[in-house]
Amino acid sequence: MTSGAGPQRSPRVRPYTMTRGRTRTGAALAVETLVETATGAESRGVPQEQQAICRLCVRPISVAEVSARVALPLGVVRVLLDDMAGDGLVVLHVPATDRPDLALMERVLDGLQRL
Repeated sequence: MTSGAGPQRSPRVRPYTMTRGRTRTGAALAVETLVETATGAESRGVPQEQQAICRLCVRPISVAEVSARVALPLGVVRVLLDDMAGDGLVVLHVPATDRPDLALMERVLDGLQRL
């Protein structure tokens, strides 16, 4: 065994500990949901992962991008963001769900193909 041969890794907190074992959120957070740090949000006293997210979300950024940039699994980030929104640290800009139904879109496509 060699000592000091490679970079020392600091112990990491397991992701499920950050969410206290929770895997579900109160709000359905799609990967394209935009997140932004709330105006006047004070992140002192919150865990460092949440502080990093607050710094990252000064401008609107998607849930997927937050997950990639903080190097945490998407499920963990969703739970953290849901908690943070509840605490007033971030604002979630949920995309509109008023999309036309599939049958209407198929009829429009059929009509366009006949032109």
